[in-house]
Amino acid sequence: MTATTPAPITIALAQLPVSKAAVDDNLQTHLAYIERAAALKANVVAFPELSLTGYELALLSQLAMPRDDATFAALTAAAVANNTVVIAGCPLHNPNGKPYIAAVICFPNGEHTFYLKQHLHEGEDVYCAPGTESGLINVNGTRIALAVCADFTHSIHAATAAKQQADVYLASALISPGGYANDAELLATIAKRHQLPVLLANHVSNTGGWQTCGNSGGWNAAGELTVKASGTQPSLVLCRIHYGGISSSVEVMTNLHS
Repeated sequence: MTATTPAPITIALAQLPVSKAAVDDNLQTHLAYIERAAALKANVVAFPELSLTGYELALLSQLAMPRDDATFAALTAAAVANNTVVIAGCPLHNPNGKPYIAAVICFPNGEHTFYLKQHLHEGEDVYCAPGTESGLINVNGTRIALAVCADFTHSIHAATAAKQQADVYLASALISPGGYANDAELLATIAKRHQLPVLLANHVSNTGGWQTCGNSGGWNAAGELTVKASGTQPSLVLCRIHYGGISSSVEVMTNLHS
């Protein structure tokens, strides 16, 4: 019996300052992080939940982007230019009702698609609608399951990813200092239960009335935390995934300002 083993892949987790509703400014910061991540040989760069706008629920309807928004074109152009997959957080227009909390996924071949957050936190349903389809992308033979924040608090979400034979579970989130310990335990449990690396990209800015805690990082397939950014320092956390293990480094982004 033979099995195909994915080649090593490097996923960069972006901890970046985000300004309220300032999409153009936030886009420029995203582009700088993408360029630096690519220079550090990242195959994927992943940003936190609603990274392009900030976590501004009351503004989601007016900030919601159409699927052909120029912002997505700019991110896709960056994916092509840097030969890396880009995953960024955005509010997405829904022609049938409230907008979605989404992740736009931009590929080096010039295409882009979306994952829509399936499980909403209490109160989010006032402002947005849930998605219904799982997000699984294939990057150089590695199957990456996407989660947005509350998704990972529902065991069915990670279980579905495992059934789809995901090699990595990648969560974009907004986590506060008070919520980190519990959420970190949940992510470690997912890694250990399903025997796959779990990665977290979290905010560092105060956004939507929430103070956030950064600490973006990764758990290996044994559920061990193997890399974590230093608190809320703007950073790229580089996670090289191979055989369920994570070798890593952290690049502090001191040359950028918010």
